Amino acid sequence: MPTLPGVNHQRAVNALKKVGFWIIRQGKHITMTNGSNLVTIPRSNPIDAVTMGVIIRGAGLTIDEFKELL
Repeated sequence: MPTLPGVNHQRAVNALKKVGFWIIRQGKHITMTNGSNLVTIPRSNPIDAVTMGVIIRGAGLTIDEFKELL
């Protein structure tokens, strides 16, 4: 399994926007959707690898696909 280093929350948001996600709510966390999947991104920097892996899977992406978007 490829490793995923800590990612800045804003880079994660921008990467998800590239594949059709948009922000529906902001606060301590950023909630995004693409119409079928819903992901919540914490505003912590960096987001640890385990949490980022859960966000990526929830978005329907693989880690390699997400790395290409960064």
